[in-house]
Amino acid sequence: MGVSNEYKTDTDSQEELKEPELYKVILLNDDYTSMDFVVEILVTIFHHPIEKAINTMLKIHREGEGVCGVYTYEIAETKVEQVRKKARENEYPLRARMEKA
Repeated sequence: MGVSNEYKTDTDSQEELKEPELYKVILLNDDYTSMDFVVEILVTIFHHPIEKAINTMLKIHREGEGVCGVYTYEIAETKVEQVRKKARENEYPLRARMEKA
């Protein structure tokens, strides 16, 4: 009796895995949100060290927007929602958006 080739091994049917698309989360400057609150957001939501948070906040203040991090779609979407929720809770109009990296 011969050996049947009906069964494929895992290596026969492996698909090429693609890296997930990445998205930048961007905070937008406004005239009402305090600089301290933006730094707090950068530290608590984006886990920036304080020095980096201050530098990013200043960039947002001077240039109108700044990248807070680069993530997969689901994580970026969650970060944007966390910013919106915390801003609403603190009565600030701070906005965040995401775009493909």
